[in-house]
Amino acid sequence: MSKKDKSSLSAKLDFFERVYAVVREIPPGRVTSYGMIGEFLGAKSSARMVGYAMNAVGDRIDIPAHRVVNRSGLLTGKFHFETQNTMKERLLSEEIEFIQEDQVNMEKHCWIPSDELPAAFRLALVR
Repeated sequence: MSKKDKSSLSAKLDFFERVYAVVREIPPGRVTSYGMIGEFLGAKSSARMVGYAMNAVGDRIDIPAHRVVNRSGLLTGKFHFETQNTMKERLLSEEIEFIQEDQVNMEKHCWIPSDELPAAFRLALVR
């Protein structure tokens, strides 16, 4: 692996860890979007990278990946859980309301990192 490839991989892993730090802060009964996390981290157009980070969580129970949905509340990450129903089951267990089969009520349950986390938290993550 070249030095450039190693540097790129290191930056990607570092970004993933910053995403996970934000996701760990989402309280039970609330959800946020890939884009809101990216924007909080200073990478407004990185929703897709946040999605990649969520897809890579695997079985890490310390990261509540089920609380991250797309901007309209759709459970687009449900295919990366044990079953296609796991994400919804976890959200329902936290009393999250759905407005359609796989769409969270964002108006009621949305958690916006930039509104909820202190500036010092962001400064510690954004380098």
